Parts: sequence; structure tokens; C-alpha cells
Amino acid sequence: MRIAVGSDHRGYHLKEKLVTILTTKGHEVIDVGTDATDAVDYPDYAAVAAQQVSDGTADRGVLICGTGIGMAITANKFPGVRAAACTDEVTTEISRRHNDLNVLCLSADMLSPRAVERMVEIWLETEFEGGRHLRRVEKIQNIESENEDC
Repeated sequence: MRIAVGSDHRGYHLKEKLVTILTTKGHEVIDVGTDATDAVDYPDYAAVAAQQVSDGTADRGVLICGTGIGMAITANKFPGVRAAACTDEVTTEISRRHNDLNVLCLSADMLSPRAVERMVEIWLETEFEGGRHLRRVEKIQNIESENEDC
């Protein structure tokens, strides 16, 4: 799987660990930065990764900032992106099963590296259930399409 991974300065160290983990597991990682702990603006990196998911360059994305919230807000501005800041294994699993989440946003400040590793494993291994959930995801896509010109 091709996975775009990005972070701001607060998520840099965790992103570096995650890139190694994903690569070791056989995934193709597209590291969109940041490449240091110098202060940067999270929307810049969220936009690059989300665009890659939106246009199909990447199958999925993982974004890390202080809380994950700003990354999710930014990523959701791109067509076809369904991003959320997940906080534990349960929200991570449900985000895949019910929402077909394709951009996982994580907190560097509130989650341990081990928790992040486990959440990413769950997110990558969990299949979208479809069924009634597909109908709802399609409604989200329709709303997105109706508002493209706004």
C-alpha cells in the first residue's frame, strides 16, 4: 500500500518512527515532511498528503501534529478524503469499519509511540464493512460534490 505520511514539528520524531515501521511492513511510504523539529505550520504538510490521497498518488495517509485535530480539519478540505483524529484503538477501528477513513490523524502529544504503532496496525488491517455504512459514505461524497463550487 502507498501511504503518504506527514507531520509538523511536534510530530516529527513520531513520524520518523512510523515511516520505519511502515517500510519494514512492506508499505511504500511517501514522506511529505517535515524533516526537522523547527517550527512549521501543520496545514502545509496536511495539504500535501491529503492531495496525494485525493488524486490517487497515495492509497491512504497518516498525519501527526500536536493533537491531530488541525491535520484532520485541513485534510478534509480535499475531495475524497475522509480524515479524523483518532484517540484510541476503538475509534481507529470504527473509523475504518464504518467510515472508510483514508487519512488517519494522530496526536504526538497525547499518544505514546506504542499506542500509535498499534492504532496504525489496526487502521491498516481493518476492512470497510460496506452495507449501510457504504450508503452513508456515499451521502458524504454527494454532499462533497454538491459543494465543490462553493
